[in-house]
Formats: sequence, C-alpha cells, structure tokens
Amino acid sequence: MVRFTVLASGSKGNSTVLSGGRTRILVDAGLSCREFFRRMKLAGEDPATLDAIVVTHEHQDHVNGLAVTARKLGIPVYFTEATHRAWMRWLTPRRQMTYAQWLEECRRQAAERQAEADPREGEPEDAESESDAQAAGADQAAESNGGQGERKNDPAWLPAVEYFEAGRPFCIGDIDLSPFTIPHDAADPVGFVFASEGIRMALATDLGYITPNVKAQLKGVDLLLLESNHDLDMLRDGPYPWSVKQRVLSRVGHLSNEAAADFLVNDYDGQAAYVILAHLSESNNLPELARVSAERALAGRASLLANRLLLACQHEPLSAVCF
Repeated sequence: MVRFTVLASGSKGNSTVLSGGRTRILVDAGLSCREFFRRMKLAGEDPATLDAIVVTHEHQDHVNGLAVTARKLGIPVYFTEATHRAWMRWLTPRRQMTYAQWLEECRRQAAERQAEADPREGEPEDAESESDAQAAGADQAAESNGGQGERKNDPAWLPAVEYFEAGRPFCIGDIDLSPFTIPHDAADPVGFVFASEGIRMALATDLGYITPNVKAQLKGVDLLLLESNHDLDMLRDGPYPWSVKQRVLSRVGHLSNEAAADFLVNDYDGQAAYVILAHLSESNNLPELARVSAERALAGRASLLANRLLLACQHEPLSAVCF
C-alpha cells in the first residue's frame, strides 16, 4: 500500500510522510522533533520505521527539526549539495570579529608557530614517548566513543548525508524520486514526483510561479500537492511589511490562490485522484478562499474517481491518503 500523510503545512513548519512498499521517507522536517513525534502518533505512523529524510530547501519552516530528528532516528538525510551547504551556513554562521580581536588572534597564532619551531631542549627522551602514548590513548578513546563529544558540539552533524541533483531521478528503497527545480528564493529548491507500486505523487510548494518544467512534471500524477499560499487582496492589505509582501509576490516567492487556480484551469491534466492545497498562509489566506478558488477551477472536471480536493493545514495532520 502507498500512503501520503501531510503532518503539517504552512509557514510554521512543513513535514510529509510517504510510504511505499517497505520504505518510508519524511519529506522536510520543519517541526520540532517532539512535535513531529506527536504528529506521527496522531497520524498512526511510527517514527522508528522511517528510512530517510528528504529536504526540498533550507528555509527554516522546512528544516527546523532536521538535525535532532535525524540524530534521534539515526537515518540519512538527502539534500542537493547547495541546499546542504546553505543549511550548514544557517546553523553555523560566521563569527564577526573586531579589529582588536583579529589582531590578538594573529598574535596568538604567531606565538604558537614560534613555539612549534623552537627545539625542545633538556627534555628527557622518555617524556616524548610518554606524551605520544597519552595522545594515542586520547585518540583511541575518541574513536571508541565515535567522536560523540565533537558530534554533540556540532549542530550540523547528521548520521549520514546523501546528495541528489535536480533533474536526475534516484531511489530510496522502494520509492523512486524525481526532483525538479522550482523558482524560490533558496539556494537550490526542488519539488518532487514520487513513484511506488505504480502510483505517482507530486509535491510542489514554495514556488513563485509555475514554470514550463514544473507543468511538465505535474502531469500524469495520482496525487497532486500544490501550493495555494495567499489571497492577493489579503496579502496587499495585510500586516506584512512591504518588503515581505514584495518577496511573497515575486517570481521566487509563493503561489497565490489565483495562480494555483489558473494552473488548474489551463495546464493541469485533470488526472489526479486527489488534489491537496498546501502551504496556506495564516495571515494572508483563509481555507475557505483557497477551497472556493480551487473548486471553481476544477468545476468542469469533478468526478468520483479524480480531483477530490483536500486542504492541508498547519496545526494538525491531514488524514492519510492511501492507494
């Protein structure tokens, strides 16, 4: 059986569990580990059965609980290389130094180099061997505990990291993944088409507009999860600063209800059994507005077998969609 369970969708956290065959993957880890475990339990899912985490991009609402969750479960995380680098920079920002601090650091390093260059005079021969033995013992201890101290102090440490590239399909166990580039203000953002047991499911959120390559990827799917982030009037009249409004409205921002509806009318092939609207803004949208906009767009395609419309929300998991 294939299952698609949206645990959370919105600006405060995004996570989806996908099951196919004997494989289960988590798409994005935008919830805290504790909340993620709670949502999994509510959805009837067991976190211990997860095989991997796949990341669409590095924004906080998609990676907030990533490191803790991956460590807790001991599972690999799949990124594009650029997304991984951006995530690491976000976790470990460069420390700013004053000129005085920089000068003192230069002096300290110069003193260390000078000390290393000076020969050690008057030191017993066995002192060197003793210090070497102590160092070897310390190295052996570090190896025996797996470097836990260093790992604990490194916020970006993960059990394993795997890279993928947009446009190059790959597989995790029984699930085939086809990542595709999306237009968003992140390092290397992607959407996905997942395939398992003959079922194809597409996930496309956090994109400023629907490009031709995205339109092509969203054809012939059995489930379509599509962003419907904001109502244009609510966003323009809403509380966000103008700079944020410009970002959301830009071609690397988020899809409006109107843009999602336009896609459903003009470019969607009408084949999905389920259409899930996702990433709804709590400040600039209402579920009723998103639903009505999509229902009007799908009015001519309603059937018993296709285009059942669902809305993913921020505060509780959506009932699992099963095939």
